[in-house]
Amino acid sequence: MALDEALMSRARVAGEWTLRMYAWSEPTISLGRNQSATRHYDRERIRREGIAVVRRPTGGRTILHHREITYSVTGPAANAGSEGEAYARINRLLVRGLANLGVAVAIAPRRERARSPDATPCFDRPAEGELTFDGRKLAGSAQWRSDGALLQHGSILVADDQRRLSDFALAAQSPVLTPATLAEAMGRTPALDEAAAAFAAAVQDLEDPRAEPLEVDDELRARTSSLIVQYSDDSWTWRR
Repeated sequence: MALDEALMSRARVAGEWTLRMYAWSEPTISLGRNQSATRHYDRERIRREGIAVVRRPTGGRTILHHREITYSVTGPAANAGSEGEAYARINRLLVRGLANLGVAVAIAPRRERARSPDATPCFDRPAEGELTFDGRKLAGSAQWRSDGALLQHGSILVADDQRRLSDFALAAQSPVLTPATLAEAMGRTPALDEAAAAFAAAVQDLEDPRAEPLEVDDELRARTSSLIVQYSDDSWTWRR
């Protein structure tokens, strides 16, 4: 989260677009920017289970990052168009990257009413514009804009661990729909490097044939280090 926000800061100055793909070193729950945690989740039980918790700078609902791939896109807002236009542009890359893995996805249509950021897991149902496989949500995304830059986060499930979130809820939840996964769609579990290569190829095909791997220089590393203090602070993560 700290590196993603640091990349957003760099985008303000350098006008640079970056697609980052990553996995998590330990099972981690991420909360949406404005989501209530204290009213919905058993903090002590989460701790006992050895699961980390972080709050995203982007919005949306709860995700368990474990067997999944997270992506972030950062860039200058000035040439990104509207929020919908930026979503569509990023979706083009995601659809092509998934196609490179042999997965054909659809884009979810508009729903009658948007979901509020409650305790329902992110992967319960697709929101408008999110990616589905076999009618079920495969990738969830949320976008944040601030001071002339944007950050879009997304999660692509490799396997389904999301229903485990109900174990940590303070109140009973309605049954959660089964999301789609890459393991199901591909018939096997892709490695992170394979997935990253598929999406890097999509960037080169659709956006910039000269796109290069991200290098974390001293300035970016220093900005990331300063932000880690906030994202590691439980009082900030559980502030609401």
